[in-house]
Amino acid sequence: MKILAIIPARYGSTRFPGKPLADIMGKPMIQRVYEQVQKTKKIDHSVVATDDERIFQAVIAFGGNAVMTSEKHPSGTDRCFEALQKTTGKFDALINIQGDEPFIDPEQIDQLAELITQKQVDIATLISPITDESLLFDSNVVKVVISKTGKALYFSRQTIPFNRNISKELWLTEHAYFRHLGIYAYKAEVLETLTKLVPSGLEKTESLEQLRWLENDLYIQAGITEKESFSIDTIDDLKKIIGKI
Repeated sequence: MKILAIIPARYGSTRFPGKPLADIMGKPMIQRVYEQVQKTKKIDHSVVATDDERIFQAVIAFGGNAVMTSEKHPSGTDRCFEALQKTTGKFDALINIQGDEPFIDPEQIDQLAELITQKQVDIATLISPITDESLLFDSNVVKVVISKTGKALYFSRQTIPFNRNISKELWLTEHAYFRHLGIYAYKAEVLETLTKLVPSGLEKTESLEQLRWLENDLYIQAGITEKESFSIDTIDDLKKIIGKI
């Protein structure tokens, strides 16, 4: 199976304009992400998908691959599909890698690549165990329930499953809870299908695009990882991560 890595990178972030070009120890953030992808073993080709000429030129300057995409895409999924169409070559699957995770572990990307090769899988994603009570009850942390084989059953901003028999302080001792890490792999033909699906009721209620996919009976396989990634959403996040280097 031939796999393409796509890194969407927008300039116009509300909380951090120009984020992909933010300097991290002498390199723009987007270069840091791109270089992590190059360390993988299962990715055949990588490309940055951007709507901004400044980001495009920065990628070309450090020797990377980039394509220009529309400014009007409603989601990163739509931007990935356009990038797939504009990238030379035939690919069986692709992985959407967040452009604001400059130190993403290459092994996590390879783990996704392995999951998407399974015949029944339409979409693959990663989840990690929740061990901190503050994350368990944080509505900004997306939780996921999986089957015995790792198939995603539901995603929610609420704490799921709800344990009605014991106090909340004991939930983590009685059941395994998982948080969703926002990285996906798609079969190429599935990605085109996703761009044609209309927003669903569950998606609108929870503001989670992946619920649209579940409502349309797509098979989402979740892989468990113990490794935490760190996304940069604000300038303060950037200061924190530089302090850890």
